[in-house]
Amino acid sequence: MGRPGYLAEFRRKVLDLLAGGRSVASIAYDLGISDQTIYAWRRQDRIDRGEVPGLTTGEKAVLAAAKKRIAQLETELAVAQRAVEVLQGRPAQKEVRGDRIDRRGQSVGACRGGSTGAASTRRP
Repeated sequence: MGRPGYLAEFRRKVLDLLAGGRSVASIAYDLGISDQTIYAWRRQDRIDRGEVPGLTTGEKAVLAAAKKRIAQLETELAVAQRAVEVLQGRPAQKEVRGDRIDRRGQSVGACRGGSTGAASTRRP
């Protein structure tokens, strides 16, 4: 719930001040934090208590851990696939962004050496 830099106790005290009737603006000014941060904490607290639909803090943590694990597994799969290619003697696949490759494996249409088209011809 919130930025990792703030302790849960601090967030809880801010929410208690809100429940006590203080305005978001006055709390933000007194504590030197953004009013948007306080609004986000209040919204997340309402979600955690079931007053508003959304992902609870626990569900967000599980989702973040799952996404991290998926990224790790995708990286491991890519490494394993590349290892299979190397062991089978296949040439590496070239990734090209918006360019074509000619028969010699050189990029077609890309500027080489900082020159641009006809301006690169030299006179003796």
